[in-house]
Amino acid sequence: MSTLTKYACTLGHLVARTTQALQRIPHSLIAFIARFSIAAVFWQSGQTKVEGFALDFVSGTFEWGTPHLADSALYLFSHEYKVPLLPAEFAAYAATVCEHLFPVLILVGLATRFSALALLGMTLTIQLFVYPDAYATHGTWATILLYLMARGPGTLSIDHWLARRYRQG
Repeated sequence: MSTLTKYACTLGHLVARTTQALQRIPHSLIAFIARFSIAAVFWQSGQTKVEGFALDFVSGTFEWGTPHLADSALYLFSHEYKVPLLPAEFAAYAATVCEHLFPVLILVGLATRFSALALLGMTLTIQLFVYPDAYATHGTWATILLYLMARGPGTLSIDHWLARRYRQG
């Protein structure tokens, strides 16, 4: 056997072993990281639309008070975003509620598939009507959301706990 053939066999063996090791990454780990990451994206966006309440564990920002829609959010929905078929004020409130509710549900893993579907709808709306040039970012979001819709939240979730509890009972 030639030296080149030996190296090719060794490389092939290394690639096969690495591939096998990577295939053992647990779905629950991937799903948890996906849930945390996509929840953070939408939560932070929602936080830019409210005043009187701020909660960001990463930056350590905490402001307890009565939340209300920021004037800047109303301005953006009236002048920049211009989502068709929806009045600007309704769109601003709806987006703000959705960007706070669905990330929390996804983070704890409750109604994960449906919450991911809702955020995918928001992502598509943003891509089509608000920022059509941001397809790389929105494609990444869509991929994470589609993964969660298809595979579910994993074992570290309320959905998993509920499914086990009510399947046995």
